[in-house]
Amino acid sequence: MNRQPVRGEPLHGRVDGPIAGPVDGRIDTWTGGQRPRAVRRRLRHADLTAVADVRKDLRQLLLHWGETGRSDIAELLISELVTNALVHTDRGAVVTVTVTDRLRVEVRDFVSRRPRPRRPTADGTSGRGLMLVRSLADAWGIRMHGVGKSVWFELGGTAA
Repeated sequence: MNRQPVRGEPLHGRVDGPIAGPVDGRIDTWTGGQRPRAVRRRLRHADLTAVADVRKDLRQLLLHWGETGRSDIAELLISELVTNALVHTDRGAVVTVTVTDRLRVEVRDFVSRRPRPRRPTADGTSGRGLMLVRSLADAWGIRMHGVGKSVWFELGGTAA
C-alpha cells in the first residue's frame, strides 16, 4: 500500500521509485511491505545542522538492513562529503544513499568546479575530508554533470 508523502519525513523507498521533494524537506515513499532501499535528502546551502540528520537517516537505513559492521566508517564518510558540499559550494546539495549488495552514498552539488584535495590545516579543522574518503572507502569517485558534480563512495560486501 502506497501512502502519500508527508513533508518532513525521511525518504525511504525503492531505488527505482519516485523520489522528489522540496529543497528544505524530506519525503517518504514506501513500497508495499518492502524494507527501505534508499534514502534521499535535499539540503540547503550552509545548513550544517543537516549533517547530523543525514547521519541519522543513514544509521536508520543500515539498522533496517542489519548492516552495522562498518556503519561508523559510513557515517564518518557521509559527514565529510556532506560538509564539503555545504561549505565549499554556494548552493545546496542532494544526498542519495542506496543499499544493495553494497552501500553507495552520493552527494550531488550544483557547482561544476571539481573538488581539490587540500592539505590538512594546522588547527586540524579542514583538509581531511577527501583524504578520509580515499583511505576508507572501497571505491570512490567524482562524476561531473551538466550542472554540478557528484562525489560518491561505496562500502562493499556487507555494505557497511
